[in-house]
Amino acid sequence: MWEKPAGPLFTQHSIFNSGFSHRRLLDSILVFLQKYLKMFHNVINSERRAGNSVRVTSPRTNEALWDVAVANETDLNDAVETAGVAFKSWKLLSVETRQKYLLRLADELEQRRSEIHVPLAAETGKSNLLANIEINDTLAFIRFNASQSLPDKVEYENDKLKIVSTHHPIGVVGAICPWNFPLVLAAGKIAAALVMGNCIIVKPSPFTPCATLKFAELATSVLPRGVLQALNGDNDMGRLMTIHPGIDKISFTGSIATGKKVAENGAKTLKRVTLELGGNDASIVCPDVDIKTVAPKVAAGSFFHSGQMCVATKRIYVHEAVFQEFRDAFIEAVKNIKIDLSGDESPLFSPIQNKIQYNLVKDIISDCKERNYTLLCGGDTDEQPGLFIAPVVVDQPPHDSRIVQMEQFGPIIPLTKWSTEDEVISKANGTDTGLGACVWAKDIGTAERIARKLEVGTVWINSAEVPNPNGYISGWKQSGIGV
Repeated sequence: MWEKPAGPLFTQHSIFNSGFSHRRLLDSILVFLQKYLKMFHNVINSERRAGNSVRVTSPRTNEALWDVAVANETDLNDAVETAGVAFKSWKLLSVETRQKYLLRLADELEQRRSEIHVPLAAETGKSNLLANIEINDTLAFIRFNASQSLPDKVEYENDKLKIVSTHHPIGVVGAICPWNFPLVLAAGKIAAALVMGNCIIVKPSPFTPCATLKFAELATSVLPRGVLQALNGDNDMGRLMTIHPGIDKISFTGSIATGKKVAENGAKTLKRVTLELGGNDASIVCPDVDIKTVAPKVAAGSFFHSGQMCVATKRIYVHEAVFQEFRDAFIEAVKNIKIDLSGDESPLFSPIQNKIQYNLVKDIISDCKERNYTLLCGGDTDEQPGLFIAPVVVDQPPHDSRIVQMEQFGPIIPLTKWSTEDEVISKANGTDTGLGACVWAKDIGTAERIARKLEVGTVWINSAEVPNPNGYISGWKQSGIGV
């Protein structure tokens, strides 16, 4: 996929990112929600449902935010039964009618975005600008899917025979969503399922359930009963969804290890399964690039949301002819990244969202230190507030090192060099994942030649990884099944 070097990584398109009055408004909403909104609820049959609860905390400060209801197996059974009933009528609507519902849903979200913005920013730790970008992208994905349909296709016809391919709704979809971009990744699954006539039950990550539950609650004013429902729960709720006989398809975004369990459980009832799993994306920098222009963009692709993005750059390969110059420019760009506790300023950098991932990243940093790898910047994790980890750049670790071979999903990046195309392609392909990659070169012919040899689902040329609703997200090898 070719993308111009622009988009959410490099532009600030926000109605909340400037002016004291906007920040004061958001602070007032947050205070109101913390004081009066005692709990976020599950949404079943277009009604809020309470139950046992857990507490969500802020990764910026480790302070408590809100209580969130936890669904149980009875709640799941009720949701599945409700979805099955709703499916009987929802699937009969024309695709044009379902498209209009989605457009109304997008309009409702846009009008009430502050109700989503506050919990989204608080639970993920994102800056106000970054949270607002996610809402903008959510609107874009809903409206894109509202423009989609799969009309009948005549495969073959002669004077005696006509073969027509049709696309019927599947039924009840279970969507299991991650914590890094909880709203847009849930909305993408929701919109795609609904426009095709399916009903959907969404399970957000237990680390970031609030914005998704609020979105499902907001949707009750637009969508018919039972078409969209949301259940907060832990891994066991996800397991119950994958084995439930009333759920016809699972769409999962998350780790490879959990994705394998989803596939195994889904096979018990032969569910259709779409898996968008981990990646270890390589950025390949060719010797003809404009270093001063490219280095900051590669840094943005590495440290956007602190690297907590499936298709974020996780490994950087720079041609030996420009390695030293690029390294200096890259480090300069990285050192300009600031930690902002308030969330007012930085559109780019965030805390690690949860303690489990925080400890994993710290462990990788410790491993680099124990093996005497050179850290060009960062590494003093204990000096940071909340769950922040300042950006770390590791200079030329071995190809078989942990930092190169595993997906770190945090603000630490290995910077290495290459000399021949065969060498760098071999190294870029030398993992068991293949989600995305970037190639940076002035010569587009060179860039495309390298790109076509990479064993990944998507390649961006002269752009950091910016998902676009017009393009598929898919994975080779253990990075997923389906698109």
